[in-house]
Amino acid sequence: MENNTPSSPVGGTAPKRFADVSLEEKLTAVVTWLEEHKAARVVSIDMAEQGSFAEALVIASATSVRHAQSLADGIGEMCRARNYEYLRMEGYTAGQWILVDLNDIVVNVFLEPVRELYGLEALWNKAASLASTRTGE
Repeated sequence: MENNTPSSPVGGTAPKRFADVSLEEKLTAVVTWLEEHKAARVVSIDMAEQGSFAEALVIASATSVRHAQSLADGIGEMCRARNYEYLRMEGYTAGQWILVDLNDIVVNVFLEPVRELYGLEALWNKAASLASTRTGE
């Protein structure tokens, strides 16, 4: 997901254009919102040290296609209300795996069987979980 806007560094992410909140504050807001709206197994992974496409990755499960679409819509609305950067959404129509790109955070909403199939957590197993770091686990 390389962002090739004229103001972005080569191979990097675009500069923040909107709210000037810390990554932790934005990540906490996103994770809390997902949990409050019944997303299951919400996990956040620190990607900052991975030289990656985002600073954090959020993975959550939905109970149905409609629930996944509702979670994705809600994240978009929350971003607009709080003036967080919101770049794009992919996979909405099928609803099996919806990706919401917030530039510094990428939110992945899965149906559980699809989440198990792709195993994103295993792909990033060397990255420290922000959630466990915060709670001291």
